[in-house]
Amino acid sequence: MAKRIQFSSHGGPEVLEYVGYQPAEPGPQQVRVNNKAIGLNFIDTYYRSGLYPPPALPSGLGAEGAGVVEAVGSDVTRFKVGDRVAYGSGPLGAYSEVHVLPEANLVHLPESISFEQAAGVMLKGLTVQYLLRQTYELQGGETILFHAAAGGVGSLACQWAKALGVKLIGTVSSPEKAAIAKAHGAWETIDYSKENVVQRVLELTDGKKVPVVYDGVGKDTWLTSLDCVSPRGLVVSFGNASGAVEGVNLGILSAKGSLYVTRPTLATYANNAENLQRMADELFGMINSGKIKVDINQRYPLAEAAKAHTELSARRTTGSTILLP
Repeated sequence: MAKRIQFSSHGGPEVLEYVGYQPAEPGPQQVRVNNKAIGLNFIDTYYRSGLYPPPALPSGLGAEGAGVVEAVGSDVTRFKVGDRVAYGSGPLGAYSEVHVLPEANLVHLPESISFEQAAGVMLKGLTVQYLLRQTYELQGGETILFHAAAGGVGSLACQWAKALGVKLIGTVSSPEKAAIAKAHGAWETIDYSKENVVQRVLELTDGKKVPVVYDGVGKDTWLTSLDCVSPRGLVVSFGNASGAVEGVNLGILSAKGSLYVTRPTLATYANNAENLQRMADELFGMINSGKIKVDINQRYPLAEAAKAHTELSARRTTGSTILLP
């Protein structure tokens, strides 16, 4: 019997259970991975709470991990037993000692990247890749706004933006988090607990605002984001840390300057094995070059996933958090 985290009802961290289960044999196009490290992400709290419905209950949790292939299905061609692999796009069930998932959802993990690094960076790093390199392809020289710049995604975005020659303005909630964002390459920070974000963006851009705002916070920052983007600019709403953006009147986009809005997901960009591996290879290259450092600032045993969720939801974490089977 292997161990995993599951939940049978929606709610707070207390619904997470550490249980024994029998891992399935891989189907024809599936791979079974012995997890060495597992990533913790804010989207995991959405499935737990019910904001995002899982396929069924009880459900496993988590979409990101790294480990070694221990079994492959009859039609699998890209992987063999013993291969080092990583994944960041599910399916749910990564919070486990063993995980079965489609071959197309796995990438080859080079020896130069550790299991812990991969588990701490796959989902967040691939998110930053599509945000900065595809959703709005930064060329260098731009000034952009990125909310929650000291978090897991934000810290990586600060580094990647700096490597691209982009000036990233990051919003943060405290002087300590401002220091973290600056240390990772943010050009400037705005402490939204003390400063007016829109006014500071105007000051920092000489009244021009920014061509793109990356907003993973959601409800609490939606209107602020609209007021920070320049006419015909783009608001990239990619998360709901404060709750979902609802009841949007499209007329506001006209009133704010013929704005564009997109709600992207990783699954749309990493929509086949080739795209996923290409995105991962660019991410791994950034790590190997030293331009991106994976900060794993919290480690919890898999059995303590509920405690990890409590800390994440309270915004008491920085960088990446991983669970260890």
